[in-house]
Amino acid sequence: MKALTVGGAMVDTIAIIESDRIERMTMRNADTAFLLLEEGRKTESLEVSTHVGGGAVNTAVAMSRLGLDVATLVKLGRDVRAETVMARLIDEGVSTRWVLRDKRAPTGASVMISSHERDAAIFTFRGANTLLELCDLREDAFATDLVYISSLSNESAACFPDLIASAKAQGALVAANPGVRQLSARGGTFLDCLENIDILNVNRREADALVPSLVARFGEGGTSLALAPGEEPAPLLVRGLESGGFEITLAAFVTALLQLGVNHVVITDGSNGAFVGHEAGLVHCPTTNTHVMGTAGAGDAFASTFAASLVMGQGIEEAVQSATVNAASVISHVDTQTGLLDQDALLQERKKAAGELTVRTWEI
Repeated sequence: MKALTVGGAMVDTIAIIESDRIERMTMRNADTAFLLLEEGRKTESLEVSTHVGGGAVNTAVAMSRLGLDVATLVKLGRDVRAETVMARLIDEGVSTRWVLRDKRAPTGASVMISSHERDAAIFTFRGANTLLELCDLREDAFATDLVYISSLSNESAACFPDLIASAKAQGALVAANPGVRQLSARGGTFLDCLENIDILNVNRREADALVPSLVARFGEGGTSLALAPGEEPAPLLVRGLESGGFEITLAAFVTALLQLGVNHVVITDGSNGAFVGHEAGLVHCPTTNTHVMGTAGAGDAFASTFAASLVMGQGIEEAVQSATVNAASVISHVDTQTGLLDQDALLQERKKAAGELTVRTWEI
């Protein structure tokens, strides 16, 4: 099976800092927390390391390890960071045929500071990642079984409809994982593309960003899902989705997106597991008990594994369990790629975790 990933390429610098050297402040009335460092002094780190990341690269590496023939379409600068990214892709067996160089901006980079919660604060410089243009979209690049489009920003986000159209013109399965900025700034354009998206992957925050647009078309509220007597609901079933003063139930959110043409709606909610909505119902898969070293890259691992599993013929329940296991492996490491599993290791880990991965299904 052949795949193409499109989106960002980054060089990540990660600083791991002991708990007593960094303070954490949580807002009482918001889902927001801040890391506090003392001004004007050096802070000792346990480790400072450099890794290759970015949505398109992370997903390409994940799919390559799972056995797909993968290429990536990313834009790099003409600098040392670009050579670092290229070397990583080659080492992982990812084709660099469609990698582009642009002298107008350096290769993207980020700095991650790990807190005592092991959830990194990330400083991002998008660089050349913002410069994808329509002239960069070669028709033959999309002649694959799967096209995976990670989050895009600035000028690159304007190419999203053309990326979708190019993939569908070649008969590819299309998976998309848009970022919050893309959904907020280009929500109307995004909704117009949904009928050509086979797999939409969003986390809870990204799902919230879609709420105002969906409410404008389908209204607020919606039905709730029936629970068995004594069943403890996943938090997202209770909370629903909300943004800008608008609220919608999870079932109504998924139903709206399915009506707009998406075949599979994937919503991840961190340690609370993931939901997959499709024509036959809504599936929830819990997470496994994992020692968390860093959460960066978990979403990429989940989304790419789910899409790759489907294109390789797995059913939805099996695919969401595989995705959960691979994401759990990633967060047990500080970077975004070390934990990505090959197909044999993924199967073994899924068998070990079978008792924790009981899937719940509802009709919607």
